[in-house]
Amino acid sequence: MRIDLASAPGRPERPNEDWVSAVIPASGGGVLVALDGVTPPAGEDGCGHGVPWFAARLGGRLTELSGSRRDMPLDRILAEAIRGTADAHRGTCDLSHVRTPQATVVMVRWDEECVEHLVLSDSVLLLQAPGGEVTAVRDDRLDRVPREVLRSVAATDALRNAEGGFFTAAADPAVAGRAVTGRTPRDRVRAVAALTDGASRWTDTFGEGDWAECLGVLREEGAEALIGRVRAIESDPARAVPRGKRHDDASAAYAEL
Repeated sequence: MRIDLASAPGRPERPNEDWVSAVIPASGGGVLVALDGVTPPAGEDGCGHGVPWFAARLGGRLTELSGSRRDMPLDRILAEAIRGTADAHRGTCDLSHVRTPQATVVMVRWDEECVEHLVLSDSVLLLQAPGGEVTAVRDDRLDRVPREVLRSVAATDALRNAEGGFFTAAADPAVAGRAVTGRTPRDRVRAVAALTDGASRWTDTFGEGDWAECLGVLREEGAEALIGRVRAIESDPARAVPRGKRHDDASAAYAEL
């Protein structure tokens, strides 16, 4: 088994709000976890801890449970991790605030029999078959929201963790039921990758290659090299960033099973 991880802040003067981790349990198999903390718009979010604190708390709990509790499906693990993280600051923070700290989630866990996955919001999971074909597993609800709507803080808030909008891991454990989940027989998966949108933009924003080529960069050059390719494009004054920030926190995790 080979596992490769990398993460970089969008700007060096700001903390990285992503989280990425890997687990190789003594019982065998493995786990990848990737979170992208949601940067709130300027203004009150009801919490004094900040997004990096939240991502570390949630990511740490997801990593622990997914590695140690094989009896728990990934959606239940996400619900338990959200509940535990909320309990850690429920007494000091307003968790009902629409912008309470939150994050996108990708988890993938495998053993000798199957590969389980969970995706919530706009991070990406890649599954490579033994023949080389690559499937991107995505939660596309945010993509369905018109770009002009997302330019308005009030309109975005109205759609955040709401019916007809998009969902992230915040303070309500029930959101785990909104995640995209699935299981694939182990012999049908050769490699997996988890990408936050700061890294997946190499394909889905800049169109530098398809998902199979993106996985090829991870395999041949490594996770850090993929992020470096993204940063080179972002820094090119001749290249416009079609949407979102010019530089975003970027994380990638790759495993050959």
